[in-house]
Amino acid sequence: MPKAANTLRRYARREDLGLSAAEYRVLARLNTPQKIQAFVDAIPQNFEIGGQTCLSVREVLRQNRALCIEGAVVAACALWINGEPPLLFDLKAERDSDHVVAIYRRGRCWGSISKTNSVVLRRRDPIYRNLRELAMSYFHEYANLRYQKTLRSYSRAFDLRRLDPELWVTNQKHCWDLGWALDAAHHYKLLTRQQEKWLCLRDDIERKAQKLRIFQRPVEA
Repeated sequence: MPKAANTLRRYARREDLGLSAAEYRVLARLNTPQKIQAFVDAIPQNFEIGGQTCLSVREVLRQNRALCIEGAVVAACALWINGEPPLLFDLKAERDSDHVVAIYRRGRCWGSISKTNSVVLRRRDPIYRNLRELAMSYFHEYANLRYQKTLRSYSRAFDLRRLDPELWVTNQKHCWDLGWALDAAHHYKLLTRQQEKWLCLRDDIERKAQKLRIFQRPVEA
């Protein structure tokens, strides 16, 4: 893994990140979580046609596609440029895919910025007193294709300033090292084994809502 960045600057300068002037201007304009969320919402969903990806900030802007972790690094980078820590938050599931969001604070409370193609794993307003509360806000909606509730743990806030920006901002290859580092971060359990036994499957109306998608997968040739 590349050496961690030697800076904990409040504001990320263009020279810190290695972005072009045009790339930097795009993100600098996103000076509120609401603007950042609208920007990542508008990026087409990355359906990983051709193989799995973990795109850097630069590659998301260039390719104009993103899945959750890719949208999260764009959001975190925009937050840092505008004077907030670039923090990721990993929601780890069992028999399901993990979900990664960017997180921020307003006062003492946490909110999230989320890139998702589902209607149920979207952003969260900054009203949650701690990260456990924030994680639990995703619990009921987090379900797999068998309609089982699958969210099981959440990570500490992962500060991207620990990593060289060449790894996650300007990397022209896939950022697997970032994914592995986030996966290896300490996670806290949400449920006991007994509580898992009490969980109900999603009901009919919830199943219908779960199938709603923002972007439709293109027909592959």
